[in-house]
Amino acid sequence: MKARRLSRELADWSLYIVRCRDGSLYTGVAKDIEARVETHNAGRGAAYTRSRRPVELIYSEEGFTRSEALMREAEVKSLPRCCKRLLAGLTGPAAGPASARPSPPPRPPDGLGPRPAGKRPRLAVGSR
Repeated sequence: MKARRLSRELADWSLYIVRCRDGSLYTGVAKDIEARVETHNAGRGAAYTRSRRPVELIYSEEGFTRSEALMREAEVKSLPRCCKRLLAGLTGPAAGPASARPSPPPRPPDGLGPRPAGKRPRLAVGSR
């Protein structure tokens, strides 16, 4: 009983997701989320966020031990981007410059233009 109470007293870690300036999402853990977001925005946070400032807190979960928070972080990081957006309550098209990327140019008709990488033309049987 004492060990369980002690672990609950240490449950002061949180998981957070921030949206970077380029629209990408960064997931991390911290004891004090607000201070951690300030650290990211000051350029002293994770290397990933340094060149993508400012960041904005979009989601958090609290009440973890450090071990639980790290396990939850790994779980959330393994989710596809669309699931992270749903988790954070974001709907619609992605916000930020990442959603403003132009679509790729239309493909030329078959037989014209460069082949996609890794595609080799098939030779007819008996020809060289």
